[in-house]
Amino acid sequence: MALTLPQSAAAQEGDQTGRPLSAIDWLSESVSAPDPLTAAPARPRPRPEGEAPIAETAAVPQVTVLPLGSASPDPLGLLAPSVTGLPRSLWSGSAVDTLAALIAAERIDTLPAMRDLLRVLLLAEADPPASAGPDGALFLARIDKLLDLGALDPAWELLAATDPDNPALFRRYFDVALLTGREGQACRLMASRPELAPTLSARIFCLAHVGDWPAAALTLNTARALGDVTAREDALLTRFLDPQLFEGLPPLPIPERPTPLDFRMREGIGEALSTLDLPRAFAHADLREINGWKARLEAAERLVRMGAVDEAVLFGLYTLRRPAASGSVWDRAAAIQDLDTALAANDAEAVAGALPGAWTAMQAARIEVSFARLLAPRLADIPLEGEAATLAFRIGLLSDAYEEIARDRTPATEQERLWIAVATGAPLPEPPRSQPAAAIQTAFEGMPAPDRLMDMVGEDRLGEAILRAIALFDSGQSGDPGALTEALAFFRAVGLEDTARRAALQLLLLERAP
Repeated sequence: MALTLPQSAAAQEGDQTGRPLSAIDWLSESVSAPDPLTAAPARPRPRPEGEAPIAETAAVPQVTVLPLGSASPDPLGLLAPSVTGLPRSLWSGSAVDTLAALIAAERIDTLPAMRDLLRVLLLAEADPPASAGPDGALFLARIDKLLDLGALDPAWELLAATDPDNPALFRRYFDVALLTGREGQACRLMASRPELAPTLSARIFCLAHVGDWPAAALTLNTARALGDVTAREDALLTRFLDPQLFEGLPPLPIPERPTPLDFRMREGIGEALSTLDLPRAFAHADLREINGWKARLEAAERLVRMGAVDEAVLFGLYTLRRPAASGSVWDRAAAIQDLDTALAANDAEAVAGALPGAWTAMQAARIEVSFARLLAPRLADIPLEGEAATLAFRIGLLSDAYEEIARDRTPATEQERLWIAVATGAPLPEPPRSQPAAAIQTAFEGMPAPDRLMDMVGEDRLGEAILRAIALFDSGQSGDPGALTEALAFFRAVGLEDTARRAALQLLLLERAP
């Protein structure tokens, strides 16, 4: 079927501000639709006398469906209590709205120890709050924070486990599918569940995706005739369905808030958007082998920084080939390659020469902990001396083997003695030289955890208390020593000793401005 092309210049209008998007502004816009309970009723069009009734819109009616007896997805998780060490009653005594608000407010630009703890909470399998309903408000808040972090794979696993059966779940399922190359699954589900009510753009995309181009064109032509698509949607969909007709014409204006569907369709017409100013979830698209090495490196750094992909992905890319240029990410790749070559040769002198440059590069990228987790075990096998040995020790304290590495070290300075005490949970030396060290010392010397948080624990509100303690720690990192002490004391009191030690070490070792 021929596609009728729009003639109006309005089809080319758009927004291009160049401002970075906030992390979740894009979420679900791909398949959003007006709330049928609040949307204004459509004004009926006059019908000539004798003409048969016709549909007023090409869109599938918006229907919100919750099956009778539908179970809440809130209990779903990827980490069992035996893995997390957290009880099933993690959320039981809390109010759903409170938990959702706390999760949404948690910072993600924090130390890795806090981000790792937040991720455990997001993925934990636990009983829902007593007030939880089938809408899964807590589950959705957890999914949204995973998307904020850019952790699309666990988000997908959780969403797929729900068999998304309502619009709120499906919107997220559809967007994650688009960003991870699983759009075929989402389109098949959409076709079998019309009550999920996608927008016309999503329906047309899926019709084209399965190869039914005539139906896609007919749907667009009908929607255009009925005024059910905006000029911007019309322009993009028209090019998507017949891109050859637009060869040689200027690209479409970039919208202020591209959705995953915008992103995929623009990619399909050869007008791919840069992901650098988009939410980090979009960076997954740049990890594909079809992209250039630089784009893949930048995307991997961005995602590893948030713990959204395994650090091995990034370091595999760093060593993929020799950089042909210099500056920024190329310099980091070269520094890692030099260190990797020295480590492979078991050449202590070469390692000592390459390690400072590699560490400086990782500091610039703010991925020191990922670097330590991956390379500290290899560094431990090299007999280093002097400044190189001191640096390797510091890196080792940021790794998973921090306690073992600390016990094997004879401290050479007061600073190292402090680090070792934190890593092993031993009494801290006195007097601390910095405000953070003093706050850490107070917590590690047995200061009781705040009553307000411990009361929550006794009320089956442990998850809520941990979320509040994470926020306290972030306040402490920003200069509130009392909040820092309270957070660390709480973590230790509820058995999160490893988290407390890691967080304290990272605060002391990374010397990172809040």
